[in-house]
Amino acid sequence: MLSVNFFRKHKEDVKILCLGAHSDDIEIGCGGTILSMLKRYSNAEVYWVIFSSDLWREEEARSSVNLFLKDAGTRSIIIEKYQNGFFPYNGEKIKEFFEVLKNQFSPNVIFTHYRMDQHQDHRTISELTWNTFRNHLILEYEIPKYDGDIGNPNFFVPLEYSICNNKIVNILSSFKSQREKHWFTEELLLSILRIRGMESASPTNYAEAFYCRKILMKFNLCDDL
Repeated sequence: MLSVNFFRKHKEDVKILCLGAHSDDIEIGCGGTILSMLKRYSNAEVYWVIFSSDLWREEEARSSVNLFLKDAGTRSIIIEKYQNGFFPYNGEKIKEFFEVLKNQFSPNVIFTHYRMDQHQDHRTISELTWNTFRNHLILEYEIPKYDGDIGNPNFFVPLEYSICNNKIVNILSSFKSQREKHWFTEELLLSILRIRGMESASPTNYAEAFYCRKILMKFNLCDDL
């Protein structure tokens, strides 16, 4: 499998935008990748945006963010309260929010929901991400759920087992309101990472997977002159 190392040098600034419809989406979808990036880039600036929450879920989200972003250079946490399950019907207001966000922050990489996700809120956020940020690297993460909508991703990030373990421990300890859900288990979260590691022949056996619609690879032509 061809590997492409396109990330910046350790000391360079990296700007990361994480978008999640609900309080635990970002952590489940790309938490391991975020932990890995922050381990590598000490000057990373992170915008972490959650679009739907209540008081309890907001408290859980802030607890989780403190764990996942403890190594970030700078961070901005935005938690909105758009009505859960009604994003397609509140699209105008959410679109207005995206337009403001676009003027506030221009990231190097954006993590958002998978465009074919069966949850209507997730799909809305993915669509508006692409409508708003038209010249950025966008990686769409996956959320395992009852709908059975996990597909065939084309972009993989190998993860050390220690990173996988930190991700899972952080999620399970932060989101206590989700404990009664049958899918909210260490076994399931680790299984997804192991399957994606197998598919990508990850040297660590584990990986997070994403859907990348567009990627532009640039070469410095002067290097050959």
